[in-house]
Amino acid sequence: MPTQASKLEVGLLTGGFDRPYAFGLAMAVSSGDVRLDMIGSDEVDCPELHTNPRITFFNLMASQEANAGLTKKAVRILRYYARLIRYATHAKPRIFHILWNNKFEFFDRTLLMGYYKLRGKKVALTVHNVNAGTRDSNDSWLNRRTLGIQYRLADHIFVHTEKMKGELIRDFGARMQDISVIPFGINNSVPDTDLTPAEAKQRLGIQKGEKTVLFFGAIRPYKGLEYLVDAFGRLASRKDEYRLIIAGEPKKGCEGYIAEIQQTINQGPFHERVAQEIRYIRDEETELYFKAADVLVLPYKHVFQSGVLFLAYSFGLPVIATDVGSVREDVVEGQTGFLCRACDPADLAKALEKYFASDLFKTLDLRRHQIREYANEKHSWDIVGEITRKVYAELLGDRA
Repeated sequence: MPTQASKLEVGLLTGGFDRPYAFGLAMAVSSGDVRLDMIGSDEVDCPELHTNPRITFFNLMASQEANAGLTKKAVRILRYYARLIRYATHAKPRIFHILWNNKFEFFDRTLLMGYYKLRGKKVALTVHNVNAGTRDSNDSWLNRRTLGIQYRLADHIFVHTEKMKGELIRDFGARMQDISVIPFGINNSVPDTDLTPAEAKQRLGIQKGEKTVLFFGAIRPYKGLEYLVDAFGRLASRKDEYRLIIAGEPKKGCEGYIAEIQQTINQGPFHERVAQEIRYIRDEETELYFKAADVLVLPYKHVFQSGVLFLAYSFGLPVIATDVGSVREDVVEGQTGFLCRACDPADLAKALEKYFASDLFKTLDLRRHQIREYANEKHSWDIVGEITRKVYAELLGDRA
C-alpha cells in the first residue's frame, strides 16, 4: 500500500513573479516525494520546470508586459483570475501553497482564500513581509484587517525569521504551532558562468584598483538609496578611487523618488563615477554586476529580510547593510560584511571605509568561496525542502 508521503500533491501558487524563490522552492520540494502543480507566468517559467517529471507548470498568467494599455491589462488580469478559479475548482492537489498574492491583494486575502477553503484545500502560506504596509508607510485598517483574515484562514504559515514569527503572533494572533521558520533559500536560478571579477570589471569600464560599490534590485523608498548616494558623495569627496553602480528598476509609483535621486547625482561633482542602470536587469546580466562589484550595499530604512543579500552571497560578494529587521542574523561582521545604522549616511560612509580597509576586502578573492560556503550551509534549499515537505505531510494528517 503506498504511503501518505507518496501521495503528496501540491498546487504552488507563485503570484506570477519572484522566479528565484519560486524556482528554488519548486526544485527543492519536488526532489522528494512531492508532485507540484506550479501556477505561474512567463516571468516565472524556465526550461528546468518542464524537464522535471514531478512538476506540471500551468502558465495561467502568461505575459506580464508592463507597457500594455489599461484595457489590455484589465482583461489580462480578469482572464487570469478566471483561470485560477477554474483551476482551484478542479485541481487534484489537496494542498495549495501560496508564495505571493496576486494583483488584487484584498480579494486574494479574503474571498479567494475563502474559496480555497470551501473547496476543501489545506492552505500553506509563505510570508515574506508580515505587514508590508508598515514598511512602506501606507498601512491602513483595511490592510491590517484583510491580512488578519488571510493569516487566520491559512492552515500553516512559513516565515524566514524568529522576529517575523513573533510579529505574526503578537500583531495578528497567529498560533505558534501553525508557524514554521525556514531559511531564505540561496538564489540558484541566476546564471553563474566562468566570468571572472576582473573580466566583469573590464566589461563595465571599471579601472584596476577602483573600489566598486553596488546597489541592486527594484528601487523603492524603503530601500534608502538616497542615503547610499549621500554616503558615496562623502567618500568620493576625499578619494577618487570609488565607483558606484546603481542597477535596478523603479517600482510603479516610485518614478518621482528615483528622479530626485538622479537629479542629486547628475548635479553633483561625482556623477561621472556613478553608473546608473535604471532599468529591469535580466537574469542573464545579473552576474556581471555582482562579479564587478567589491561590495553590495543594502541601505534599507525598513525591511524584514532581503533576497538581494542572499543573491550577493551566492556570488561570494560581501554586504554592508543597515541594522534593521532581521538583517543582523545574516551578516557576520568581518566575515560576510558589516552593519551600520539606518538613515545615517555618515555611519554608512564609515562602514564602507571600514570594509575597504579590512582583511575581508584585501583577501576578497579567497573569501568569496567562504561566503558561498556559509550561505549554502545556512540557507540551503535542502533544508527548506525538508521542512516544507514535513509540513505538507502533517497538513494531510501524516505526522509519522
